[in-house]
Amino acid sequence: MPLSEKARIEVYLPDLPRAAYQDLLSALTQEFTYTFGGCTIIRGLDGSYLSQASLQIQDRINLIYTDTPYTFEENFEIVSAYAGKLKAAAFAALEEEAILVVVSQVYHAE
Repeated sequence: MPLSEKARIEVYLPDLPRAAYQDLLSALTQEFTYTFGGCTIIRGLDGSYLSQASLQIQDRINLIYTDTPYTFEENFEIVSAYAGKLKAAAFAALEEEAILVVVSQVYHAE
C-alpha cells in the first residue's frame, strides 16, 4: 500500500470558558475546514508548561489539527509562513504567554 506525504499543522489552545478562546477555536475550525477540507479537535487534554516567571502552570488544552495537501520538505517555506500567521493570530486573539503551533510530517495510506 503506497503512502503519501503531508504536512500536519497542530494548534494547542488553552481550554478556558471565555468567549475569545471559543471564538478562536471556531475560527480555526472554519479556516482549516475551508482551506484544507477538514480538521480534528481533541478537547480537554491535560498539560503543563513552565511560565516566564519559572512557575509550573497546569493547563487544560484543546488540540486542533489538519493535514495539508503540501509535502513537508518541498513546501517548507509555505507551511512555515502559514504556521507563523496562525501563531500571530492566536496571540492577537488571546491573552497568553505561550501558544504552541506545530508542523510535522505525516504519511497517509493511499
